[in-house]
Amino acid sequence: MNAFAAIIRRDLLLALRRKSDLAMTLFFFIMVASLFPLAIGPEAAQLRTIAPGVLWVAALLASMLSLPRLFEADYLDGSLEQLALSPQPLALIALAKILAHWLSSCVPLVVLAPLLALQYGLEPRAVWILCISLALGTPLLSLLGAIGAALTLGVRGGGVLVALLLMPLYVPVLIFGAGAVDADASGLGVGANLSLIGAMLAASLFLAPLGTASALRIALE
Repeated sequence: MNAFAAIIRRDLLLALRRKSDLAMTLFFFIMVASLFPLAIGPEAAQLRTIAPGVLWVAALLASMLSLPRLFEADYLDGSLEQLALSPQPLALIALAKILAHWLSSCVPLVVLAPLLALQYGLEPRAVWILCISLALGTPLLSLLGAIGAALTLGVRGGGVLVALLLMPLYVPVLIFGAGAVDADASGLGVGANLSLIGAMLAASLFLAPLGTASALRIALE
């Protein structure tokens, strides 16, 4: 656990030193979420209808934008190989790096989401449900994204390949996450949507680090 915490602390410090990367992710999220109301118009009912989907798509694309950097720096300077040779399980190391990625790249998106939701005129309950779905769904995006980042590590044009690999896996998360607000508005309740996201998150917490570790070993061979 000391090694687990040390890797998280190290990656968070590195992320804070690379403020431009964090700023680019946040700016992309804000830009995508803010351009839709300008393009669609001031119709309040229409804006409230599209708000969950737009904010979820913006968060998904913003988190995907930072995925190629998850293992790239450690791979280029040889740190990743040293971590793989350490006595600590590579799956545990991968989980620590995934958690650091979520804290540095996805948590700011969840924090900004309520502010961006104001321009769509969402009700406070809808904003609260949207934030809960993002808080449950963004760790899942990081876990699944780590597998894609590891599979394309060292491959030229890896960013495009990551998007192609992950989009089919991200679609269910997007549907259930954005649909939680609509389900509540229609009187169906949010329990089913959030439970499905939680179930996928629980499965990914166990399987994704193992898959990421296997992909990293292949990249290092």
